[in-house]
Amino acid sequence: MSTLHVDHPLQPGDRVPNLVLDAISRDGKIALDDFRGRSPLLIGLFRGLMCPFCRRHVAAMAQLNPFLREKGIESLAVVNTPVERARLYFCYHPIPGLLAASDPGRASHRAFGLPLLEFTENETDWPYKVGMDVVKTMRVDRPGELPEPMDPATAADLLNEKDGYELTEADQQVRIPGHMQLVGHFLLDREGVVRWSFTEVEEEAWNVCQALDPEELMSAASQVAH
Repeated sequence: MSTLHVDHPLQPGDRVPNLVLDAISRDGKIALDDFRGRSPLLIGLFRGLMCPFCRRHVAAMAQLNPFLREKGIESLAVVNTPVERARLYFCYHPIPGLLAASDPGRASHRAFGLPLLEFTENETDWPYKVGMDVVKTMRVDRPGELPEPMDPATAADLLNEKDGYELTEADQQVRIPGHMQLVGHFLLDREGVVRWSFTEVEEEAWNVCQALDPEELMSAASQVAH
């Protein structure tokens, strides 16, 4: 597997490295080179399934998958969850038709330039450190699931309680106390070049735990598909 590590998110025009990951949705491996020269690819890089926002964003990605496939674009969701734990989760929460891969070591996140964010008491150097004083000012809005917009930590607790999600030993193995892996989506053309992205790095932390805009994605997909 590539050990490439870049210190900022890949931008439009950047070529992605090859990565080989354990497949969740089928046996064997999934390599980014499998898609190169064959089809564009939307790759979603997520935290572990212990993150309630990521669970929802993977499900949303599965819902968008048929529309992207109509344009000839494949989709791949990558989670920081050990493969057997992820397979068990998706047995109970299916993502039909969506390819998924396990990357508990976060090699893909490093290769795409998504930082591991450190929580501090009051020191912020985005996107490497963020103070809890700043986190408490952030707001995540999920109408119908949250009673009101609230900070990510409080929202996560409520959503985990709502889902009845219980942390397992496998989940605990990939947790890094005091840190959070930043995540995002990257739309690649047939040659493996980034053409569009949406990540938590942008907007000085206000994208954290937020869903991408489907209309923006589909507009970019229409350009890549041509």
